[in-house]
Amino acid sequence: MSKGSFLLVLLAWLGLPAWAEEWPAEQWSRAAQASGPALQALEDYAFTPRDDESRQGVRTDALLVVHDGRLLYERYAGPTGPQTPHLIWSASKSVLAVVMGVAYGEGRFTLQDRAAGFYPALKSHPDITLADLLHWGSGLAWQEDYEYAPLNSSVVAMLYTRGHGDMAAFAAQQAAASAPGQVFRYSSGDSNLLAASLRAMVGAQQYADYPWHALFEPLGISQAVWERDGAGTFVASSYLYMSAPDLARIGLLMQREGRWRDRQLLPKAWVEFCRTPFSGYRAGQDVAVAGGHWWLNRALDGASRPWPDAPAETYAALGHWGQALYVLPQQRLVIVRYGDDRDGSYQHNELLKRVLAAFPGSQQP
Repeated sequence: MSKGSFLLVLLAWLGLPAWAEEWPAEQWSRAAQASGPALQALEDYAFTPRDDESRQGVRTDALLVVHDGRLLYERYAGPTGPQTPHLIWSASKSVLAVVMGVAYGEGRFTLQDRAAGFYPALKSHPDITLADLLHWGSGLAWQEDYEYAPLNSSVVAMLYTRGHGDMAAFAAQQAAASAPGQVFRYSSGDSNLLAASLRAMVGAQQYADYPWHALFEPLGISQAVWERDGAGTFVASSYLYMSAPDLARIGLLMQREGRWRDRQLLPKAWVEFCRTPFSGYRAGQDVAVAGGHWWLNRALDGASRPWPDAPAETYAALGHWGQALYVLPQQRLVIVRYGDDRDGSYQHNELLKRVLAAFPGSQQP
């Protein structure tokens, strides 16, 4: 066996990549600037001029593409810049899952633990597990309607009216609509119940700083604001603000199986849990397949993949009005896209297709 072959075998045995890894320091290192018609087609889609009075059409505030830990592409629009903490809406839920993964690795809970053991307000729903909440499968009645049906919306009531003082308590008061762990029902309430459970896991004194100490600081994330409700609970469903380069760090952590440099910050089993489909999800119930508080590009029940032009292994953190963090593990790609798309013009598959066309070298595993 040659020295080169021996080295490749040794790296594989150690679980290390066979190429020199790039990791961001304070700034991301940059690859050579791309150009060409495919890149122009990407920009024509992502940054098309929009009528701001009617708010019709795609409006991208930030677009980043990272390959192998190096920044391939970065562009901003409007008031957003590389250090702007941008509201990521429901992509906050997936960041919460990453924070929970650190706590899981510290032995603070198991997936089958009863949530009521950490959050006693759930005592009337004693069979709900933490895995159920992470799958949006608590079984609690919930209407995740937004602007188009505000009077019937559980989430509007939780965020803005009778539930805003203690959002987890509001969610815990909902009636049971199905048995826990059986049915997918997308719920910002489930996410805030997780955030309340986290407080008991780490202790009241550590709770306020835990996302920073557990996740943000080890990754070098410097631009993050996470609002809390009147009870002091992180609004994990909706109110995290992060710069696009900082959110990309979370994508790189996930793309590299929970490892940051020489530290296994998340257990690999946790990353696998996040990207495993929930058995209670049925094809077509939402914009993508539900995993462990992440969204998956899987084909289920004979239906095609939600994003047919992207690899099946693609998964994402998604938020209202077009916020997205996409992870393409085989391609070693991380994509962050921020926007303000209120008319439904933006399509995940279209952006992913154009990114893959604009950066063809990234498609080789």
